[in-house]
Amino acid sequence: MKAPQTTRLAQSLPASVPFVGPETQERARGKKFAARLGANESVFGPSPRAIHAMEKAASEVWMYGDAQSHDLRHALADKHGVAPDNILVGEGIDGLLGYAVRLFVEQDDIVVTSAGAYPTLNYHVAGFGGKIEAVPYMGDHEDPKALAAKAHEVGAKIVYIANPDNPMGTWHYDEMIIEMIEALPEGCLLILDEAYIEFAPHGTAPAIDVTNLQVIRMRTFSKAYGMAGARIGYAIGHADIIENFHKIRNHFGLSRISQDGALAALKDEEYLRETLDNVSTARETIYEIARANGLEAIPSATNFVTIDCGQDGDFARRVLAELLARDIFVRMPFVAPQDRCIRISTAPQDDVALFAKALPLALKAART
Repeated sequence: MKAPQTTRLAQSLPASVPFVGPETQERARGKKFAARLGANESVFGPSPRAIHAMEKAASEVWMYGDAQSHDLRHALADKHGVAPDNILVGEGIDGLLGYAVRLFVEQDDIVVTSAGAYPTLNYHVAGFGGKIEAVPYMGDHEDPKALAAKAHEVGAKIVYIANPDNPMGTWHYDEMIIEMIEALPEGCLLILDEAYIEFAPHGTAPAIDVTNLQVIRMRTFSKAYGMAGARIGYAIGHADIIENFHKIRNHFGLSRISQDGALAALKDEEYLRETLDNVSTARETIYEIARANGLEAIPSATNFVTIDCGQDGDFARRVLAELLARDIFVRMPFVAPQDRCIRISTAPQDDVALFAKALPLALKAART
């Protein structure tokens, strides 16, 4: 019996994913983590109104979700002052990135990103036969000028930047992003990933301009709205760009439960403000924990804090391993020199206290 052959491209790719999930690690270690602080989820959870809407929708789950996400698209359009035709709803930013690459990247086309930036984009680019050109971070920030310059140099089809950034939590103010947009080569699409924009200081996000055919902005309900497991995000862009996504997207990729939950979450602005306050308080606590252990926390505009462990990547990996051994799930950047750090998601006081207890023990073990 002869197995069917996959494509030559598929045969060339490793059977790996960008992130090893905490559940996978728990199964391997034979026990659960005491504190889940590595996936940048909102441990504070979703709005009670969103939970109620999803519970109600569960009784209607025999129906497919609305293929047009009509109500949610209209609510998002009202929120951002654009037309519904400027909004695309999809299966989280990860899913939207996959659609964008499928639309614009053919074999050997080039995509420019930062070395060590959010890796799911790279995964999609490889899957469609594209090539990645990466530029280094500038300090602990992505470098918009270098990204635009590299796009000119290599004739990039897409440039990707996250603002605020993952994994470092740093950010640029709107002036720098506008300069980058103006510096793009003709015909190059900028994917501006704003997954963490709700946590960022005022003036981080440029005004939304849906007349620009070269920019698509992606946002999510996974972070500030606490709905990572619902897998729902959205893109904002020129109507002609958004229309192209309808040619290739999974029209029934979103569940009715996710759609109704997101719509209710969007309307509960009071709970969103409470979450942002909780995240801010937890960030300050994590900063203090870092200082108490002689480490430097990098100022963050996200729902996580990246802590410089003060040595190289090998040392940070030992610290990470020692935290995991003490049942604290955290992650770290993948690429030097950012891999000298570990990354801690904000969480309620009890979870952060578990990290505070484990960190000095992990540092001591890593140093010996």
